[in-house]
Amino acid sequence: MIYEKINICDISNSLKESKAYINVYIPDNSEEVDINKKKTTIVICPGGGYVMTSDREAEPVALRFLSEGFNVIVLRYSVAPSKYPNSLLELAETINYTRKMSGKWNVNNDKIIVCGFSAGGHLAGSLGVLWNRDFISEALKTNKTEVKPNAMILSYPVITSGGFAHKGSFDSLLGENASEEEREKLSLEKLVSKDTPETFLWHTYDDGTVPVENSLIFANSLRKNNVPFELHIYPTGVHGLSLCEELSARKDDKNHINPHVSTWFKLAIEWIKNI
Repeated sequence: MIYEKINICDISNSLKESKAYINVYIPDNSEEVDINKKKTTIVICPGGGYVMTSDREAEPVALRFLSEGFNVIVLRYSVAPSKYPNSLLELAETINYTRKMSGKWNVNNDKIIVCGFSAGGHLAGSLGVLWNRDFISEALKTNKTEVKPNAMILSYPVITSGGFAHKGSFDSLLGENASEEEREKLSLEKLVSKDTPETFLWHTYDDGTVPVENSLIFANSLRKNNVPFELHIYPTGVHGLSLCEELSARKDDKNHINPHVSTWFKLAIEWIKNI
């Protein structure tokens, strides 16, 4: 297996001031199975309200995807006081670099999936709806298609800046003094188009931090634009569940262990294999 920690500033001529980095987990191909196999790659964006990136939504999730035979990359993106669009450009560059490394890493360039949690879901979703905007390709000096995710997994994502917003995430991303117009420009449900990648969403009904309406609103926008999606709403569960098991739970916090909601991972794997 290849394991590397790579600084974004070392792979991008356009992001030399970035402090972000990626952790890369690439399983070896085998002569006994298929030495030339090209693999699906999952790019994980942990949550943390754009003030940190959660360990619980990083390596534990990466190891689970790795166990399923996928390439996995965890992006530790820039957070406050860094502001938009820094983290978005870091994610776009990560996708771009992954495609450049397709030979060494055995990447299937048509199956690169962004997987975001909470505010990381907003980041992943932002690239999903904005990948074809000129400002990204111009900033990174690359073709638009090189930064496009082929699909998205959004776990209890921050989506809207409207009535069901997680205000803290938008404050950290844009600054507390950002105008309503600036916030609305990053309200993802308003940015969905026919070019948005197909999406797997899950949320809990009684999420007390990021209301379930965030996923419902986004799913509705996907439907209006004829973008395929799979949506799972679980009846109960706290915010930030990650894998919903001991591997990713906070110490001595049984609220993060939820066997029923943990089924999201199996469902996501089935979805990936059918897209």
